[in-house]
Amino acid sequence: MTTITTTPSTPSSVTSDPKQLRKVRKVIGSKSFATLATTSPAGRPHVAGVLYDEAGGALWVHTMRSSRKARSIAANPHVAVCIPFRKLPAGPPYTVQFQATARLVEMNDPEVVDLIAAGELQTVSAHGALEEPDGVFVRVVPNGTVHSYGLGANPIDLIRDPLHTGARTVRLDDEEGRR
Repeated sequence: MTTITTTPSTPSSVTSDPKQLRKVRKVIGSKSFATLATTSPAGRPHVAGVLYDEAGGALWVHTMRSSRKARSIAANPHVAVCIPFRKLPAGPPYTVQFQATARLVEMNDPEVVDLIAAGELQTVSAHGALEEPDGVFVRVVPNGTVHSYGLGANPIDLIRDPLHTGARTVRLDDEEGRR
């Protein structure tokens, strides 16, 4: 009989490292795909892949008001986001993930109209999204603490010890010009 023993990962502490914070902000601002997790009024979780644009400290997603994610957000604004990205050609993707507050925003809302006019919602307003009669935008604002896996870790250390090397946690408001 083989016995497998594992050592629990040490919880990462929240850091105010400005370099790590810049890396997290760069990933959030430069990517356009994430998974968005919502919870229905009945307490059932749902995760969907979404395209997003980052503008003004929020992630913007376009969806249909009748979609499961929109109905869940209307009932419960607490969501979670995971942004996967590649740094190495092999192995699992690195991630940036956080809890957030989401709200539905009408497509003719002045904030949305201004962001579209400024070209800041190009990814989520393309492909006929603005012509959808059931369309609605989702504004997702991180709650402050952002966790990441792999980002900022030495790739060799990560390969050797993936359970203890890759986790980092930063606060988005730990920089000059706090939100």
